[in-house]
Amino acid sequence: MAQMTMIQAITDAMRTELKNDENVLIFGEDVGQNGGVFRATEGLQDEFGEDRVFDTPLAESGIGGMSVGLSLQGFRPVPEIQFFGFVYETMDAISGQMARYRYRSGGHYQMPVTIRSPFGGGVHTPELHADSLEGLMAQQPGLRVVIPSTPYDAKGLLISSIRSNDPVVFLEHMKLYRSFRGEVPEEEYTVPLDKANVVREGNDVTLVAYGAMVHSALKAADELEKDGVQAEVIDLRTVSPVDYETIIQSVEKTNRAVVIQEAQKQAGVAASVAAEIQERSILHLEAPVLRVTAPDTVYAFSQAEEVWLPNHNSIIEKVNQVVNF
Repeated sequence: MAQMTMIQAITDAMRTELKNDENVLIFGEDVGQNGGVFRATEGLQDEFGEDRVFDTPLAESGIGGMSVGLSLQGFRPVPEIQFFGFVYETMDAISGQMARYRYRSGGHYQMPVTIRSPFGGGVHTPELHADSLEGLMAQQPGLRVVIPSTPYDAKGLLISSIRSNDPVVFLEHMKLYRSFRGEVPEEEYTVPLDKANVVREGNDVTLVAYGAMVHSALKAADELEKDGVQAEVIDLRTVSPVDYETIIQSVEKTNRAVVIQEAQKQAGVAASVAAEIQERSILHLEAPVLRVTAPDTVYAFSQAEEVWLPNHNSIIEKVNQVVNF
């Protein structure tokens, strides 16, 4: 086992698939010799050549359209959108083409595209760089939306995504890129898509989170344990489609749930998860399903983002409400 940051694990996953499949192509803005803004593709062009790892113009619409065309010609594109706040420029390619092509063609064509992109707050980026837009993607049938929270999951989920014949939006939280290291096998392995992970067991309340909020949930669980509250923490990993079986099994054990996201309350996927819990397990619940989210405003400027973003204290407050309901 190697100790890797998340960004190193992501690079390792792309290197693995470039070696395994000559049809894998990596492209985007500055991903070639520069290795991308966060150096996720560093060294890959030198290793695999400019025909397989290459720069594109600063035009997300072109990146999306080229991904569709390459998929139809038998390639497995892995394009990078430099920051996910720029995804609006390529929405037609993603929602209008990639998500619909298998249905449109009666199963004759597949769209094995894996769109990688950084997102998320807490790192003081300029406007439009930190927005959590995963809910926008999750509302489009035909797309998978994957968000890892650890280096181990990042490598395994990215390999699974690249090998999938479905279009995948693979979102990488910027705050997690280099904030810690974890054990990651140096050999290839996969982590299954569409499967949540119980990262901490407990009996009193279920905390459902994804991305950086998984770590906030774990920190909250540590604090809650001091007061005798045992919180179970579930990492969704794939936010569309959601693994409801794992969630419901947990909720029917704990009888309480709090759903956590960094996105605004009206955005993200927390509302859908909370609704599904209440539809499927209403007779097991001893309190309403509550949500921890950012407020319903545009993302705050960097000077105010620490006040705007939810954190472990926000989670503890909601847990105390459901425990004492």
